[in-house]
Amino acid sequence: MPVYDVGYRPWSGDRTPPGATAGVIATTGIRLAWTSQWLRRLVFFAWSPALVFAMSFFAFEQAIEEGRLTNMREAARQGRNLDGVGMLGTVLADTLGQARRKTSGEHDPAKHVDPKVDIAQTRRVVWSRLLLAFMRVPQAVLLAIIVGLVAPSLISRDLRAKAWLVYFTRPVSRWEYILGKASILAVLVATITLLPALALWLTGVLVSPSVWVAVDTWDLPVKTVVASLVLAVPTVLLALAYSALTPESRIASFAWFATWAACWVAHSSLAAADVMAAQQAEAATARRAATALADRRAAHDARYDPSVFDEPGAEPTPPGRAERPRRDRYLWLKKAAGMETAIDRWAWLSPYHALGVVQAWIFGTEERWEAVAPSLLSLVVISIVATAVLFNRIDAPTRV
Repeated sequence: MPVYDVGYRPWSGDRTPPGATAGVIATTGIRLAWTSQWLRRLVFFAWSPALVFAMSFFAFEQAIEEGRLTNMREAARQGRNLDGVGMLGTVLADTLGQARRKTSGEHDPAKHVDPKVDIAQTRRVVWSRLLLAFMRVPQAVLLAIIVGLVAPSLISRDLRAKAWLVYFTRPVSRWEYILGKASILAVLVATITLLPALALWLTGVLVSPSVWVAVDTWDLPVKTVVASLVLAVPTVLLALAYSALTPESRIASFAWFATWAACWVAHSSLAAADVMAAQQAEAATARRAATALADRRAAHDARYDPSVFDEPGAEPTPPGRAERPRRDRYLWLKKAAGMETAIDRWAWLSPYHALGVVQAWIFGTEERWEAVAPSLLSLVVISIVATAVLFNRIDAPTRV
C-alpha cells in the first residue's frame, strides 16, 4: 500500500486569540511557583500586617461614631498617643492634628466648618495616611523578599535549560514572552499589596456608620491601584532583567538583594550626613547667638540689668549645650505615612525610598513637585533600562 506525501495541511481546529500565549506562560509559571511551600507561607504572612492596620481603621471609626473625635484631636494637639491602637496611635494622632489644621481651617477661628464635612475630610486624610503606611512599610519590604525568591529563576532557568529552543521556534514574540513572565510577578504584587490594601479600605467602609462612606472615599481604591502599578512596574522589570542577564538564578537573586541593600545603605548614609550637617549648623547658630548675648551682657552690664534678656532671670545658653530634641522612635513610620516635612533629596538613589515618595504623591500626602520629580525620573530610568536589557537578552541565543 503506497504512502502518499500529504505535505503541510491547514489547521482546522479553533485558533486561540492573540496574546493567549502570554496567558499560558503566566498560568504555568504561577502554578509552578505556587508549589513552593515557602512562597505560600510568605504570601499568607504578608496578609498579617493588615490585621494591625485594620485595628486603626476600627478605632478611628469608633471614635467618630461615639463622638470622641474632638477628644482625639485634643490628645493629638497635646502630643499624646492614642490608646487602643498600639504603635499606630502615634501616626494616627499626628495625622488628626495635621488634618485639623489643613482641612477645617483651625488657623481661622471665625471660619465655620460643617461638622459632617469636617469628619469626611478628616476621614480621607486619615485613611490615606494609613493606606500609604501599610503599602510602604510592611508590604514593600515583604514584596522585595518574595520577588527576590521567585523572579531570579523565571528567565535564567529557561536560559540554562535552553527552553528558548521551544519558545522561539513557535510563533511566540518577545512581547508575549516578557508579558507572560511579568504577569507572574504582577499577580504576586497584587496578592501582596493591592488586595490587602483594598481589603483595608473595605474594612473601613464596613465599620463606618454608613455605607455612603464608600462614595466619599471612592478615589482611595483608585489611588491604591495606581500606587500598586507604580510599585509593580519598576520592580518586576528590574527583577526580570537580572534574571535575563545570567543562567544562574543564584547570581540573579544575589544581584537583586544586593541592589536593594546597597541603595538603602547609600541613601541612609547620605541622609544621615545631611542630618548631621543640619545639626551642626543649628549648633553653630546657637553658639553665635549665645556669644552675641554674652557680648551684650558685657557691654550693658547685663548682670544687673535683666531687661537685656527676653525674660526676667533668663541666662544665655552656654555654647555647645543647646537642647537636643527628643528622638522619635516612630519617626520611620511617620515618614512612611507621608508626614515628613523635609524633602528627602537622596530618595532617588534607593528604589524603596523613590517608590515611597511617588506613592505619597499619588495618595496626595506629598504635593511638592521638587520632591517627587527626582524619584519619578529615577523609576522611569530603571524601567526603561530594564526593558532594554530584557529585549536584548531573552532571544540572544537565537541570534548567534
